[in-house]
Amino acid sequence: MDPVTVSVTIDRPREEIFAYLLDIANHAEFTDHYLVDWRLTREQSVGRGAGARFRIKRRRNRFNWADVTLIEVEPPRRLVQAGRGGKGNRIRLRSVYELERSSAGTTRVSWSVETRSATLSDRLVEGRLRRFLQRKNGKALRRLRRIFEEGEGRGQRVTVAAG
Repeated sequence: MDPVTVSVTIDRPREEIFAYLLDIANHAEFTDHYLVDWRLTREQSVGRGAGARFRIKRRRNRFNWADVTLIEVEPPRRLVQAGRGGKGNRIRLRSVYELERSSAGTTRVSWSVETRSATLSDRLVEGRLRRFLQRKNGKALRRLRRIFEEGEGRGQRVTVAAG
């Protein structure tokens, strides 16, 4: 599937937003309206190698678990996550957060998500996934903006299982 990109402008310094996004345990706070049951894949939740597993809340989605790991970290402008999901973890996932500083002291956050399917049946499912991701990721970035600008909308922070 071609990348689905959404963006939002946040009235905070780029470094502050980058530090927040660098901790994958924080991602559940602004995505918990459709990504639920978050579990960290290792104790260290910050930086390259940090990862999490979660369930995608979507109707008629039998194979709803996915995971992501931070694979590239370019402070303070770019984070890249790679992961897998779907039946037997056949669908590869790549998401990129890009942070651009504006002249007014605000930060433009763009979030792109791209999937690669292994089979025809997975590609058919991806067709419906595009609109779903556009809607849900847009809402997630608006929630991220509210967290920074208004201090509200925070969901539950992820912890290590049995920790």
